[in-house]
Amino acid sequence: MSDLLTGARGEVYGPRAVRLTDDLTVLRVLPQRERRTVGAWCFLDRYRADEQGPSGALDVWPHPHIGLQTVTWLFSGEVRHRDSLGNDQHIRPGELNLMTAGAGISHAETSMPRGVLHGLQFWIALPDRERLRAASFEHHASLPVVDLGGALARILIGELRGKASPASAFSPLVGMEISATRSGVVRVPLEPSFEYALLSTGSALAVNGARVDDVKLLYLGSRRERVEIEMESGALAFLFGGEPLHEPVLLWWNFVARTHEEMIAARNAWEHSGRFGIVAGFGDRRVPAPPLTMRLRP
Repeated sequence: MSDLLTGARGEVYGPRAVRLTDDLTVLRVLPQRERRTVGAWCFLDRYRADEQGPSGALDVWPHPHIGLQTVTWLFSGEVRHRDSLGNDQHIRPGELNLMTAGAGISHAETSMPRGVLHGLQFWIALPDRERLRAASFEHHASLPVVDLGGALARILIGELRGKASPASAFSPLVGMEISATRSGVVRVPLEPSFEYALLSTGSALAVNGARVDDVKLLYLGSRRERVEIEMESGALAFLFGGEPLHEPVLLWWNFVARTHEEMIAARNAWEHSGRFGIVAGFGDRRVPAPPLTMRLRP
């Protein structure tokens, strides 16, 4: 059960711990039982290796995805991405890895021994008209920055105040890291037709008097023209949102689909066919699909 506080100020949700590998436990912030999506954003994990002792390395063998985009964002550390399209890309803080799974792709992620690993991974559900598109991968080493007066907003996807990210988006949405350059109130303009959520990533924040502790998610809803965030100097937050997703979406394992039958087909393809390609350098090592023992419904 999620930790949920509701009211006119918004809804605050707490994360749950999920064992990702033998060495790494992540905090899963989205989906929540009461809040499955924020715009097309449908999944959010936060990982931080220094909370897990001498282990905590990210070492995820090849695994498949369909129907989504993965967004990888680091605050510290370094991760190597390899995929079945032949991409081999390191990502560092301030850079964006964006993988569009479409009809199917497989990839692997490995942390490098450079600094403490601390980052976020999001999934964005592709709209029905785009979810069977060819897989692709983008790395953006430079992203636009907007000075908010007391904080800088780095735009990963979408746009703010006329500055647009070069990253591909297939539905109206936005995602940005906000870093406070001094203590005080940061005012961020919003698109009223979007719904938004704010993640605290390192220290407590406050929005309209509502305290948002580390790794808590404040759902802001829609019909807002701006949000005012009280931040201490050096604090970090992540603001994301988009037009509400008015499509039924199923999430299971590493797949985003529309029907149970589509999930079964994707699972069988990973286990018994070459639909998802091969990630070089891993030989026979791969993440096996878990059994699908229940019927999935939107």
